[in-house]
Amino acid sequence: MDQASDVRTLALGETSGTVPLARDFTRTALHEWGWLPAPTADRRAAAEDVLLVVSELVTNACLHADGPESLRVLRLPKVLRLEVTDRGAGQPAPRTPHRAGRPGGHGMFIVQRLCRDWGIDRTPGAPGKTVWAEISAPGD
Repeated sequence: MDQASDVRTLALGETSGTVPLARDFTRTALHEWGWLPAPTADRRAAAEDVLLVVSELVTNACLHADGPESLRVLRLPKVLRLEVTDRGAGQPAPRTPHRAGRPGGHGMFIVQRLCRDWGIDRTPGAPGKTVWAEISAPGD
């Protein structure tokens, strides 16, 4: 399998409608990679989780990190990896304690619950960061 066919990158910058754009871009990749249309409930749930996590990561970058710069979607052997790069210096973390009845503050809690793993990569001396999350491929 060609490595380039397993990575999709979307520049975001000062785009309006960033979250729907990121979801549509990811949905297209999921179609190209056979995650959609989903033949089973498990596969459909996995694709919906991917789209929700993309929404949460991009929304967090919009609200807390001076906006997202890019979204990368990578298909790896056992996981789908989502990466949102932004210009912010903040440190995303699930709100503790999590209060389900309160509005807002659920983004990273949702990411933590739906993903196999997530984290933050920074380049020393460079502004911003990449927040990444990995979701298990259906059937794994």
